[in-house]
Amino acid sequence: MSCIISPSLLSANFLDLRKDIEMINNSEAQWLHMDIMDGSFVPNISFGFPILEAVGKFCTKQMDVHFMIENPEKYISMTAKTSAAIMTVHIEACKHLHRTVQQIHSAGMKAGVALNPATPICLLEDILADIDLVLIMSVNPGFGGQKFITNSLKKIAKLKKMIQETESNALIEVDGGVNKETAPLLVKAGTDVLVSGSYIFKSENPVNTISELRNL
Repeated sequence: MSCIISPSLLSANFLDLRKDIEMINNSEAQWLHMDIMDGSFVPNISFGFPILEAVGKFCTKQMDVHFMIENPEKYISMTAKTSAAIMTVHIEACKHLHRTVQQIHSAGMKAGVALNPATPICLLEDILADIDLVLIMSVNPGFGGQKFITNSLKKIAKLKKMIQETESNALIEVDGGVNKETAPLLVKAGTDVLVSGSYIFKSENPVNTISELRNL
């Protein structure tokens, strides 16, 4: 079974964003990953709702929106209005995670929960049955182009086992350092969704690169 590929918009050419969105629309990618950063939860600022709204009107793939911000619950209704299909929040940023997940579902979106590299998967035990996606960060969030953290493979394998044991329907998504070397290892460990930024957008033929990742 092939993986879902979610190219990361953060690595696109923002001077010619329409061209890159057209490329995604014409590729085998099923999702488009969009990283929202606030400069507080992570040491960087990316883009906000004007970009989400503009891309949402033109992109034909599901928008996979990853909030690396404090208090993400404040932006649930605004996110839903952008045509986002998935809203992922960090477990480390939510005081009342179950309530936030409920609110995301009530707004008509699928709910994802992201974990930083040092956050153990055991913290998901009481929320796993209620969510649609777990995003494992295989780099420290905030910047693109970082080196893959190999311990992520053990973490994914443990999470896959936990999902099976609890009969959860949650998909496992991985973001960080995904390329031709790491992708096969991630799929073997149990990953369902591969997020890839610079490896796709900086390749000579991004459409072919997406196809190769999808058909590992």
